[in-house]
Amino acid sequence: MIRPEAPADADAIATLTTAAFLNAPHTSHTEAFIVNALRRAGAMSVSLVVAQGGALVGHVATSPVVVADGTPGWHGLGPISVSPEHQGKGIGSALMQAALQALRDQGAAGIMLVGDPGYYRRFGFRQEPQLVYPGIPPEYFMVLPFTGALPQGTVSFHEAFGATS
Repeated sequence: MIRPEAPADADAIATLTTAAFLNAPHTSHTEAFIVNALRRAGAMSVSLVVAQGGALVGHVATSPVVVADGTPGWHGLGPISVSPEHQGKGIGSALMQAALQALRDQGAAGIMLVGDPGYYRRFGFRQEPQLVYPGIPPEYFMVLPFTGALPQGTVSFHEAFGATS
C-alpha cells in the first residue's frame, strides 16, 4: 500500500533509508539526513511510503530544484529507498510511478535526478546536455519533462542535499 508520509513515520523512514543505502554503491550514507533535513525545511513536494504488514518497506521524496534560467516547476527525486529484504520486488518501481503521478497532479513541469541510467531510463528519464548538475558525471544526471519545454543551465537541488547529520 502506497500512501503519503504521516508525521509518525519519520523515525521508520530514517531507519529504512539508512538500511536501504547501507551497502549501495556510490553513496555518501547521508540519505536519511537528507530526508530529515528536507522534512525540517518543509521542502518535500512529495513524500510517499509503502507499508507492508504494518512496517514501512519503501519511501520516496521529491523536492523543488532551482534551474539557472529561472524556469519554475521542476523537482528533484531523492532519495528513494526500499528495505534490503524487499528490493527487487517492484516496490521501487511502484514508488517511482506514484511519485511521478503525484508531481503531474501538482502541475509540475518535470523531475530531475542523479542515479543509475540503466535503472531510470525505464521510467523515461534521459540526459539533456543543456542541463548541468556540477560535480557528477553527466550520464548520471537525468531528467523527465512532463511538458514540452526544457529549461537550460545549472541545476541546484535543495540545500538539504548537503546534510551530513
